[in-house]
Parts: sequence; C-alpha cells; structure tokens
Amino acid sequence: MGQIPKVGFDSLGDNFAVIFPKGDVIDDEEIDLHIETADAIVSVFDHQLTNQLIDRAKNLKLIANYGVGYDNIDIDYVSKKGITVTNTPDPVTEPTAELAMGLMVALARQIGSLNIKLRTPEGVKTGVMKNLSTTLSGKTLGIIGMGAIGQALARRALAFNMHIIYHNRKQLHPDIEERYKTKKVTLEELLKTADVVSLNTPLTPETKHMLGKEEFKTMKETAIIINTARGSVINQPDLITALQNKDIAGAGLDVYENEPHIPKELLAMDNVVLTPHVGTATQETREEMSKFISNIIDQFFKGTLKKYIVNENILRH
Repeated sequence: MGQIPKVGFDSLGDNFAVIFPKGDVIDDEEIDLHIETADAIVSVFDHQLTNQLIDRAKNLKLIANYGVGYDNIDIDYVSKKGITVTNTPDPVTEPTAELAMGLMVALARQIGSLNIKLRTPEGVKTGVMKNLSTTLSGKTLGIIGMGAIGQALARRALAFNMHIIYHNRKQLHPDIEERYKTKKVTLEELLKTADVVSLNTPLTPETKHMLGKEEFKTMKETAIIINTARGSVINQPDLITALQNKDIAGAGLDVYENEPHIPKELLAMDNVVLTPHVGTATQETREEMSKFISNIIDQFFKGTLKKYIVNENILRH
C-alpha cells in the first residue's frame, strides 16, 4: 500500500505479479485496478487498511504487514473472513531499541535542548555549574513490555550501568531475567521506582492509555518517559499536563496519538525530545524488512509458513 524497497521481491520469481505504487502511496486508481484480484497485500504500518477496502478484495488471502505493529488492521474483522495477517518483528528489534536508547541519552544529557539553544542568537552561557544534566549510570530503567525490543533496550542499558526492572503480562524465564539482571514488578512499583520509563508494548485495547494522569502522578518528579511503541499507549493530553505541571521531568517521543500531527505544546517544550516515528527508519532496516516480508509471502503460498502469523489462534478456531 506504500512505496518500499523492491529488494527481495525479485526472489518471488515468476509465480507472483508484484505491483508497486507509482508514487509514495498507492492511489485510488491503482487500487481500483488491482484490489479485486489481489491475493496478498503488503500493508505499511502507518496507513490504515480499512474494512471497506478488505470487502473489495475478493481473492485476498494474506495481509503481510510491513512492520511489527498491526493496529492499522482490524484483526477480528479480517480473521472472520479467513484472511491471514503477518508482521515483521525480527528486523525492527535492534533499530527501535537503538532509537529508544538515543532518546534516553539525548533527554538525560540535554543534547536536544542544548543543540537548539546553541543555534539561537542568545546561545548558552558556559561555566563549571552551567548546563548541568543527569547521568544515566546507576539509574533505574523501567521497561513496560519486555519482549524482543524491550530486551534489546535492556542490553544497551546494562552497558550504561543502569539497573533494570520490567512489567509484563508474563514473567520471563529465570535465565533471561538473570541475563539482564532484572525482575518483574507491578506497574505501580515500576512507576514509583524508575528514573526512566520506556514503553515497548504493542497497542491493544488493554494497553491503550495505559499511562495517564494518575500514572504520571505516581512517577518521580525527576523521572523521564520514553515512547517508541505507539502514541495511544499514553494519554497524550495527560502527558502534556504532567510535563507542564512538572509531575515528571521530561519525555522522549517517537510516536504520537494522531500522527503525523504533533501537538504545539510538545513542540514548545525544551524538556521534550521529539522524532517523527523513525524507530525503524534506517536504509538497512527497510531493505531487510522487504527481504523478510518477501520470504513470508513465499512461505505462505507454499504452505510452509510457521511463524509471524498474528491471528493464528483465531484462524485455527
């Protein structure tokens, strides 16, 4: 549904007719031409795949989502139609954790705000006790969602000499907890204890607005929050209020509730570091995702796909 690297799709050979958009995003004319005969759709994570469009795709058997998150698809609806949905978790793990760590460092060490101030006519005043920031060494990182990305972030945080706690639906195997020197805690304990809170959970009905007014008041006034998951995991107006009231010290955000819109209040704050949903946006990652999704499509139609099926249990039922 969107323009992505073509590398990898040539491996599908003569068994597939692969149709790429003429522009950045497939237009209505192209959709009208191909939707009724499409056996598979590669949906790009930042574009909603509507149920109305699904109804027009009479031959559709597979939606291969180009990304790990799949909240752009009505999973229950397509499952009732017998359509398989897959995602691409493996290639996005390291770059997303990398960005989360970068936001954390930029915020704690005031890299973002100082970079902006240095470019103004006023500049900054220098001195031994000027421009003081916070070190991450010795601080506690609370990871909400200790899956592959959360664990990749934990590995990086250990290199920064941070202590790690996590909140998850299920407790990790003791060997994994030992690897990251971590333990599972309640959400309330994590929020009370952590100096940095990182959101690495998918957006589901259970996680939507997981953090709001009460949760921000539970956090330390010196704590910062990092979100590279989905914008709606946080109640965005409540976050803005918490930052304005100094209930928390700052935020590093890559995702927002109504993308691509970013509230002007966040743009005006110097204790907030913002990026435009670029967690996986590296040339290497995009090419690897194309190769990965091509392989998924090939295996699916050969009947050999065993992993990366989002709605496997629903379809089996």
